Amino acid sequence: MKNISILGSTGSIGRSTLDVVAKFPGRFRVAGLAAGRNIPLLIEQIGKFRPRVVAVADEEACKELKTKIRGAGRDHVPEILCGVEGISSLAGESDTDIVLSAIVGAAGLLPTIAAIRAGKIVALANKETLVMAGSIALSEAKKFGATLLPVDSEHSAIFQCMRGHDRGSVRKLILTASGGPFAGKTADELKQVSPEDALRHPNWSMGKKISIDSATLMNKGLEVIEAHYLFDFPPEKIDVLVHPQSIIHSMVEFCDGSYIAQLSTPDMKGPIAYALSTPERLPSVLEPLPWEKLSGLTFSKPDHSAFPCLSFAYAAIKAGGTAPAVLNAANEVAVKAFLDGIIGFTNIPAIIKKVMDSYSSQPADSIDAVLEADKRAREEARRMTACSARH
Repeated sequence: MKNISILGSTGSIGRSTLDVVAKFPGRFRVAGLAAGRNIPLLIEQIGKFRPRVVAVADEEACKELKTKIRGAGRDHVPEILCGVEGISSLAGESDTDIVLSAIVGAAGLLPTIAAIRAGKIVALANKETLVMAGSIALSEAKKFGATLLPVDSEHSAIFQCMRGHDRGSVRKLILTASGGPFAGKTADELKQVSPEDALRHPNWSMGKKISIDSATLMNKGLEVIEAHYLFDFPPEKIDVLVHPQSIIHSMVEFCDGSYIAQLSTPDMKGPIAYALSTPERLPSVLEPLPWEKLSGLTFSKPDHSAFPCLSFAYAAIKAGGTAPAVLNAANEVAVKAFLDGIIGFTNIPAIIKKVMDSYSSQPADSIDAVLEADKRAREEARRMTACSARH
């Protein structure tokens, strides 16, 4: 029996993780749940999975949870923690074997680092930990004996394809991208798209922020940075192909010219289950592929002109230091401004580039240095979004 704590339990990855846990009650037990402000759903999860401890994002959510869960006269009331400190404390609980890190964005950094410093197996769906502080996270994992396992479908695919193979025989890692709802669109065609348009992902059901990142290809850029740290490959050995069907989740090219790819239906339960059970495979997690109904698998190179965010990510890797943290911070601010109707879709990459051009990368030699770069980049991005809104 493995005890699991889920950071981000009410998000799409958290909900899918609990679906996997529920299907295999003899293998997994929920030790802790951490969430943001979706208190009604969190209360449902508490009732079903009976964790010993839960944590929520802030004092307001904490008061709401305590009032509602105790007012309902429930027979199970867990210990309730609050804020980043509370979520980080939950991540390091001694009775937890695996921490599923699925808090979206930079907010997941400190709790994930706490889990690493507690020597946990960390199933990593929060890509921002490696984007912002990849060298630090890997150094801390080595120091404290933590294990990092990928949950993103692309990195899980690479992880599976490389198992049993000498990494020296690998020529390239190839991450696939669906292309989002705007695959094939030109830069001019993207100027008028709305948040509603951008949220209509053709293949995956995801949260709003990740859906917009998919539409701009920033999500793939962040995944390139994550792959760089997770698998220790230079950026020139990491390629991206647009694959609209989302059947091949990524592949590895070997030095002899052969390829190994991982294929499945587009469902996050697959990579989640593999991270929780590796090296074993759990039975009947995914629906089989309907091979006879597949009309074809197509691939194309990404359009860096229409979707420049991908190029920004490669540039951030080469700049090193705090540049990836600056990239991530500017993107988070710009995406929120777009979702709030303050700026247009094509303003997202424009603002990111301006912030990156205005900020000189510093050594990412501590979490404090990373957080300071994140703070300064957000301030500059907010100033720029305000200017864009006025014009």
